[in-house]
Amino acid sequence: MKKIDIACLIDDDRMFTYLMSKQMKVLDFADGILIFNDGLDALKYLKPIIETPEALPSVILLDLNMPILDGWQFLDEFTKFKPAKKITIYIVSSSIDQNDHLKAASYGAVSKFYVKPITKQHLMTMLEDLAEEESA
Repeated sequence: MKKIDIACLIDDDRMFTYLMSKQMKVLDFADGILIFNDGLDALKYLKPIIETPEALPSVILLDLNMPILDGWQFLDEFTKFKPAKKITIYIVSSSIDQNDHLKAASYGAVSKFYVKPITKQHLMTMLEDLAEEESA
């Protein structure tokens, strides 16, 4: 299975980001992993490089409930950008609220909603989905 170039984790749970980055490395998920603990830090990083495709992540795993700038606020700002390449966003949240799932589906930039914990199989499914998108 083909790995991606850069993955981005945006989540304030440091244990989650640590475990996900380890799991991604074991699966050879990506060449590089960016980690941000809130949406604002992620936007500050992405905005100046938005027109540089080789520096942008191919996939973003985004939590919804975070301090400073939550996942919804991140999405509202991110959708104003015109990235130089396609960036697939997966919501990764502990929320089982159906309204959150419906709201996430209303964002064209969001590919899927995964309820934590994220398993090895979830990551493999993400890679498969990304490979299918690329070949389509």
